[in-house]
Amino acid sequence: MIKPFSKNIIFLDTEFSSLDPYKGEILSIGLVKLNGEELYIEVEYDGKVDEWVEKNIIPSLKEPKVSRKEAVQKVKEFIGNTEPYMVGYVNQFDAIYWYKLYKSAGIKDDPFYWIPIDFASILFALGINPEKYNWENKDNFYKEIGVDHSKYKKHHALDDAKLLREVYLKFIEDK
Repeated sequence: MIKPFSKNIIFLDTEFSSLDPYKGEILSIGLVKLNGEELYIEVEYDGKVDEWVEKNIIPSLKEPKVSRKEAVQKVKEFIGNTEPYMVGYVNQFDAIYWYKLYKSAGIKDDPFYWIPIDFASILFALGINPEKYNWENKDNFYKEIGVDHSKYKKHHALDDAKLLREVYLKFIEDK
């Protein structure tokens, strides 16, 4: 069990067109507040996508697409002026594509506190192999911690953020 520094957090997951941050762009954003309030956005994009993305992500993108500026505005309305911590599982790519979204929309400062929190690092610090979070890992810990991950769509930004919130709640002391 852990005692978090702050309850001012939002769970984030993104899907993007490529693992190469020089070529890739954000495709969808899932945000979930600690209280369970959520926001899902699919962003306009008509460029190239990696083969894996074409197979695993594109088929799940079914919502109306919004421009980058509209996406930023919707996020601002959702987050407000609270400057929460961004929490993601292996959040390096999420953070990179998040920052690219804001820069491309012509906005200098994004609404999150400047230090993103990586849940994989939290697991590592607790002595848990971060790969146990991975659905494909036959030794994943979902059953062990009492989370039914089968109710979530894999590689869907909102479902991934909701799953992260549910798992996170299993690890904190003050629920």
